[in-house]
Amino acid sequence: MEFVLNKLQVQLMQGDITELDTDAITNAANSYLILGAGVAGAIARKGGPSIQEECYAIGHCEVGKAAITGGGKLKAKYVIHAVGPMMGEGDEHAKLASAFRSVLELAEANELHSVALPAISTGIFGFPVADCAEILAKQIIDYSFEKREYLQQVVVCLYDNRTHQIFEKKFITALENVEGGGNDSTVLFRDDAD
Repeated sequence: MEFVLNKLQVQLMQGDITELDTDAITNAANSYLILGAGVAGAIARKGGPSIQEECYAIGHCEVGKAAITGGGKLKAKYVIHAVGPMMGEGDEHAKLASAFRSVLELAEANELHSVALPAISTGIFGFPVADCAEILAKQIIDYSFEKREYLQQVVVCLYDNRTHQIFEKKFITALENVEGGGNDSTVLFRDDAD
């Protein structure tokens, strides 16, 4: 599924985020920025040691915030490390919204044209997939209404079919409720061969 809203192109896809050639990919990070297992481990393996070295230099990132490093040997030039909440720590929904928002703002601040985002916090951190989808849809839609000079494309890259289907349903619902798009608002749907 793809749509354009206020000149921001958004694509939902199923795949391996570490293989994308967007300007930046997003790592669902821990606050110590240690690239362990899962997607973070794949980023470390495919991108080489320079990414972890840059993370060590940054040192720490608060929950709900993000930090940027180079992409090492990845196709993406940069990795944005977003620290999502762990279920049970309190105020999880606001923290996840802040993490997604931080990624979009960091991409714009670094003059990036495209960024890929995963379903942050839905793995071992235990955040419900449907809630994550609603939060990300709202953040992307809200962000599309803001003035920006660089960011033109957001790819939501989801690892499995179940998650992809949940995200697609939640994004469609969110788009049906968009108001006040103005002259720059065009919503286009294109069905993939899913």
